[in-house]
This record gives sequence, C-alpha cells and structure tokens, in this order.
Amino acid sequence: MANRLADETSPYLLQHKDNPVDWYPWGDEALAKARAEGKPLLVSIGYSACHWCHVMEHESFENPEIAALMNERFVNIKVDREERPDLDSLYMTAVQAMTGHGGWPLNVFLTPDGIPFYGGTYFPPAGRGGMAGFPAVLDAVAAAYRDRRDEVEKNAESLRDFLQQATTASLKQGDLEPETFERAAASLAASFDARNGGFGGAPKFPQPAALEFLLRYWHRTKDKQAATIVRETLDKMALGGIYDQVGGGFHRYTVDAIWLVPHFEKMLYDNAQLARIYLDGYRAFGGPLYRRIATETLDYVAREMISPEGGFYATQDADSEGEEGKFYVWTPEELAAALGPEPAAIVARYFDVTEGGNFEGATVLSIPRGQAVAEQLGISSEELGTTIDAARVKLLAAREQQVRPGRDDKVITAWNGMMLRAFAEGSRVLDRPDFAVIGERNANFILTHLMRDGRLLRSFKDGQARLDAYLEDYACFIDGLLALYQATLNRRWIEAAIALADVMVADFADEAGQSFFDTSGHHERLVARPRDLQDGATPAGNSVAAEVLFKLAAMTGNEEYTRRPVRLLAGLAQAMGEQAIAFGRFLSALDFYLAVPKEVVVAGELGDPALQALVDVVYTRYEPNVLIGYADPNDSSLARILPFVADRVPRGGKAAAYLCERHACMPPVTEPAALAEQLEYGTGVMWQEM
Repeated sequence: MANRLADETSPYLLQHKDNPVDWYPWGDEALAKARAEGKPLLVSIGYSACHWCHVMEHESFENPEIAALMNERFVNIKVDREERPDLDSLYMTAVQAMTGHGGWPLNVFLTPDGIPFYGGTYFPPAGRGGMAGFPAVLDAVAAAYRDRRDEVEKNAESLRDFLQQATTASLKQGDLEPETFERAAASLAASFDARNGGFGGAPKFPQPAALEFLLRYWHRTKDKQAATIVRETLDKMALGGIYDQVGGGFHRYTVDAIWLVPHFEKMLYDNAQLARIYLDGYRAFGGPLYRRIATETLDYVAREMISPEGGFYATQDADSEGEEGKFYVWTPEELAAALGPEPAAIVARYFDVTEGGNFEGATVLSIPRGQAVAEQLGISSEELGTTIDAARVKLLAAREQQVRPGRDDKVITAWNGMMLRAFAEGSRVLDRPDFAVIGERNANFILTHLMRDGRLLRSFKDGQARLDAYLEDYACFIDGLLALYQATLNRRWIEAAIALADVMVADFADEAGQSFFDTSGHHERLVARPRDLQDGATPAGNSVAAEVLFKLAAMTGNEEYTRRPVRLLAGLAQAMGEQAIAFGRFLSALDFYLAVPKEVVVAGELGDPALQALVDVVYTRYEPNVLIGYADPNDSSLARILPFVADRVPRGGKAAAYLCERHACMPPVTEPAALAEQLEYGTGVMWQEM
C-alpha cells in the first residue's frame, strides 16, 4: 500500500512511495501530527541520483522491522533536496555543526516545531565499522526525547539560535582590491595536485568555479602557475574516468585522486559548469581536446537530458539493474562483441581495458597513454584516431541496448539557467546554431511554464510547476538569459533578465543592504532564513546574483544594481582570499567588478552575415569581462533600457562594431579583423568620449 508520497511529482519521493515507512512530504500536516502526538520528526533528505540514498532505502526503509520502529516513535518526512534547497541547507548546516561532517542521505531529528536536535548521514541497518546501526540510533533518540525532553529542547533552542545568527550576522566590510586575487590564487595553488590535477586528494571533485577564477586570474595577470593549474586539471579530467569516454558528459566525482573511478551519477549542474570551463579553456589555450569535450558534453545533454518541451532534466542515476556503474563499464569481451576482434584490441589498449578491470571486474574507460598507443601498436596516429572515432559511435550504439540508469526528469530552474548559459555560449564558440535553438527553446519554456504572476517557480514535472523559486533560481536563470541575449541579440531575453533582476532584488534582499537570503518573503518561515555565502557543487545564489547585477549595471547604467553586491563582496573579502576553494564564483564576480568591462555593440541588420561575423570575433577570444549589445537600425527603443547601444549605427551601409571601455570608444569598424585587433590592444586610441 502506497504512503503519502504517492501524490508527489518528485521522482525521488516517488521512489519511496511503497516503503513500509509512513512517509509524509514536508508540510503542515506532518508538523501538526508531530505536535498533536508529542513525537519528534525524522526528516530524511536525499536526491534520486544519490547512490547511498538508494542503499539506505534498501537496507532500512524497505525493512519492515525498522519501518515499524520509525512509524511508532517518529513522524517521518521525506525531502528531495533538489526541490527544497532551503530545508537541505538549513538542516545540513545543523548536522555539520553537531557532528563535524555532512552529506547525503541526510537524516535529521527535529522537535515538532522543526528545530533540529540530532542528525547524521548514512546509517547502516546494524552497527559496523564504528558506526551505530540505524535501529540503535532510533531507540536512543526516541528515549532521549521521551526521558530528557527539557534537555533536548534546550539544546535544540541553542542550535536554533546558532542557525539564526549564522544567517543574519552582519558582514564586516573589507577592502575590494586586486590583492585579494593574489591571496586566493596562492590558496588554490597550495592545494593543487601537481601530479594528477585538481585540488586535494581522494575523493576528488572537479571544482569548476575555482578553475573559472584561476582562468580569469591568468587573463588578468598572465600568471603562468594559474594557467598550469587550469590546463593540467582540464587535461586530466578529460582523459580520466570521470568523463564518459563513450557518451560524453561528466560524472559527479571520483573516489580516487587520479580521476579514474567515479561515482557514476551525472548532474545537470556539473555538466553545465564543466561545459563552460572547457569552452573557456578552448578560447584561452586552443587545441582540439577542449573543443571536443565541450562539444560532446553539450551533445550528451541535447541527446539525453532535454524534455519534449525544451526543459533540461535534473540528473541521471549511478545505478542500473541494481548495480552501480554497470551502464558505463566494459570488459574485453564486450568490446570484441561490439567492434570485432581487431578494432577491439586497439580500443582496449587505448582505453586501458583489461581482463581484471579497475572496477568490480570491469573497466571504467580512461586514456592514460593517448597517442603513444599508436607507436606501441605500430600504426599511424591517423589510423588510431579513425579507429577510436568509429569505435565511440559503435560503443554508444551498443550501450544504448542496455537497461539505462534512472533519470530524474524534473526541471529545476536554477540548473536550467546554468545549462542555458552553456548552450548560448557554445552556440557561438563552437559555431553550432542548433545550440542557440536549444537555448531559446529552453528560455521560452521557463518563461512560459515556470512563471506565475511575474515570479519564477522552482521545478516542473508531469505538466505541473510548483514551489516558489529560490535566489539561485533567479540568479542562474538571469545569468542564462544574459548569455542568450549576447549570443542571439534577441531583445526579449535582456528585457526578461532585467524584469527578473528587479523582482530578485525586491524579494530576496536582506534588511542590512549587504546580501540576499536564499528564500523570499513568499516562502514559508523556517526556524532560520537560509543565506548561503559559499560556493559548493553549485554556485551560491549570492555569488551569481552579484555577478549578474554587476553586468546589468554596466549594460543599463543603473548603479543601484551594484550597491548590495559591492557590500556583499567587501564583507567576504578576507574569506575569499584565504578560502578560495569555497568562493570561486564570488571571486569571478569581484574580477568583473574590478575589471574594465569591454562593451561591444554591433549595429546592422540582424540577418546580415557580416554582423554575425563581427559577433563571432568576440567569441573566438577568451574575454571574460566583455558585454555585447545590439543596435537595431530600425528600432532605437532598446536604448531606453540599454543606453550603451544608443547612437550606434551601421557605417557606409555596412554592419559596424563599436568597442568601448571606461566610456572611451575606438573608431567603429566593419571588418572582423579590425575588431579583433581592437580587442587585442584595447582603447589605446580614443574616438570619442561617451
């Protein structure tokens, strides 16, 4: 018999609808039941692609004896962290404060008023390896709440006070200066793994926000070490098992330090950020590898992660047929069956496929030797390349015949905004107009199906949009719209970005004028109002909000957009320099603010190939602080909201580009080569003061 999750739309919650646990979704009904019965709440938070969430469900939540204990002693709530990042952030902070660590599944015990008093992550069904078994934890927590309730509630109130103070504390203002970048770069260099790329040891995560900052730092200073860190990391990830060498796209992280054996789930937000950093790496350093990885990653999303309406799906699971990674690993016999004996021998050497394997008897594909394989096998590099390219096509076709990992097909606004930006930029950098079509379909889908009364909603599934959007939804979608406007020059997208930015500032700003809360005044009141001031696997809403508001201030001339982000970054200046790994996107926002943005306005007919060629010039270079605008010769009305496009007209009947910095402008040019030269040398020769 299904429990109360049967009417939910979240695939993660629906996975638990037939558990013997009497699960409730988060809401007034569960909290009221806990208050009426005097029971504590057990809130279990996870997501559908989480391997250990599946393990704990199978071991404990499907176990009738453990479920009976849960139902007797607690009111049990299941939460999809992707739908409710506010609950996840709040209770993760609490568990980390209590235990010193966090992760998923997150299991937290609350008073009937929603105040946490104990928690942890994965609990085994019986004690092992120094870990208490879940039934013993349930017994101990229930006994403590029953026999020492005053003590429990007093401790809970102390934790509530800590959470409230942490999310409302004033930010001590520091100086916004380039020296912050030097300290941050040194902080990242100190944790750089020079042998394997990346930062720290096992488990190893990609850290795209930190790489983005280092690439900006290299652009700002030409620091060779920053370039080395970025290139070494991008190279090692591209050739490792964290990258799906057959189908494209990145897995979540690797359990080792060498990027070989991953946790196999694929997250939309990882692939959005990594596609962008490979696009930027290609623009900065050239070479076919980064271009290929960016292309294959976006092609993977286009092939497997887009809804018929144009939304991007959230995640793909690690497991298929009950086995982690089964869909992605290969044996020599499987290669031979798919390719034939002779090509299989070459492919096995290239991807290091062996009889013993590197993961439970099979092999996660990687490329440890690269072109050296051609010399070892006595074949040409061209023959090796042709063989590998043909093999990838055949292996992908063979893999498609297998049972696929589960897919969480809900659409999350924030993550769609991240991927929207990747497709928009990829359309220009890779000369893929189809990527722009995908981007515009996505933006139209969000604006049509995830808007209500001028405000965004969080998620969409089975024709239903639900939950008020969070700060990260606004900030990331605005970021995507700005990229889409610059790639397509369609004024609809910049107008939507400005309108949503005004809502974001009005709904999420804190009273001190220093930052934004993660929730708006329209959300339910929790024991504390979350405010994320660090970047994690996804960038903090505050860091992306700061960056997009700086960009909008430059484009619209509305300096009010900068007031709060400046105070936000000044309040984090010391932390950014000392703990750069947690502030990558904040550092990128600061880089934009302290830089002199280059403004490129193109004027001419939108369908004119000459105008499009001028825009393409901007995308062939790594210019992280450039803004692009379009002046329509037949409609000057956009200049009312984007003053920097005013008075820009074609020259001599030809499409023209105008480059400005600090209100000083170069002479307009009509040839792509001339614009490229101006971008290279800046506004050394002024044309006019604007």
